[in-house]
Amino acid sequence: MTTTDWIATARAVAAGLAQDAAQRDKANKPPFEEVERLRAAGLLTLLVPAEYGGGGADWRTAYAVIREIASGDGSIGQLLGYHYLLSWNPRFFGEPATVERLERAAAEGQWLWGGAFNPRDPDVTLTPDGEGFRLDGRKSFATGARVADRLVAGATRTDTGEPVVAFVDPAHPGVVRHDDWDNFGQRLSASGSVEFHAVPVAADDIIGSLSEEADTLSPFATLVTPAIQLVFVHFYLGIAEGALAAAADYTRDTTRPWLLSGVDSATQDPYTLATYGELAVSARSVRLLADHAAEAVQRGIDRGHDLAAEERGEIAVTVAAAKVAATRAALDITARILEVTGARATASEHGFDRFWRNVRTHTLHDPVAYKLREVGDHFLNGAHAPFTLYT
Repeated sequence: MTTTDWIATARAVAAGLAQDAAQRDKANKPPFEEVERLRAAGLLTLLVPAEYGGGGADWRTAYAVIREIASGDGSIGQLLGYHYLLSWNPRFFGEPATVERLERAAAEGQWLWGGAFNPRDPDVTLTPDGEGFRLDGRKSFATGARVADRLVAGATRTDTGEPVVAFVDPAHPGVVRHDDWDNFGQRLSASGSVEFHAVPVAADDIIGSLSEEADTLSPFATLVTPAIQLVFVHFYLGIAEGALAAAADYTRDTTRPWLLSGVDSATQDPYTLATYGELAVSARSVRLLADHAAEAVQRGIDRGHDLAAEERGEIAVTVAAAKVAATRAALDITARILEVTGARATASEHGFDRFWRNVRTHTLHDPVAYKLREVGDHFLNGAHAPFTLYT
């Protein structure tokens, strides 16, 4: 399919998700049914090469699809975005044989990938055990883990101290996936905790190393961070665009003009028009910056292992700028839509609060002030932030 076809498919799925998003947000159930909608639409294998049985799309298309899905349901946009990034971990860190093996299996099984990767929970260990290894420990904020077909786990080898990326089948009884994600936003992102109790990991299911001293940690491998940061940008923007669309429908159909406005329809109120204009300009501006950053990430991915450290640094700064802009715009838009919908729009049945709750919850993932520092340090001093799983 072409990019246009993929976006049309995602838009149709998003429209279905939007219809009952407020009700599903209240129910706060693991998103098994929502994952099936993604699977039925073919969106889970979008990034798998066609020769391996997948959709053969590129990252520019993936980002656009994430944005569309998030406009219907921010939680599912996050779930899909993390899935795309995690499914690409073998390409960032692994060998070609590992990539082909896992991507062929993923296409055949229509896998959803989840992650146990939170770098601020460093207590997951990988211990040599016979010809393979044993995985033990606990991770929080494990997006998708509860509903995933396969997991990517970050762990530390007990024999070498090396941080590594491991591939795990969550069907093993030693994998305990908790339903303990009960935050006020992104409630259907399945971002609870997961525990590993003596879970066997084959030697060839260690995808690769995260050690900065390792030869495999090339500038290309470190694109994993700007790639996931740009996932955030696109689902923040998708949530904001979904909020604007929902508010506009409500204003057209339900909002009454203010008694002092002198107009017969809320859609003719000059202050309402000005506010919508302001919010629309903000969303359009971020969309352009987000698309510019997507082009930058795609160029880096296309360069592969020929990517230079300086080029990677420039990509990261571009993404950081988009992250700041998307965070600010999405928080502003999702809060201010109530100014143009009116008091009746605060009824819980409409769920307009979920847009702000979703953005506010995830934008605390890493402080945007540090992204501003990265951009400022580059602008003033030409510096690039060192690689971490946040920079």
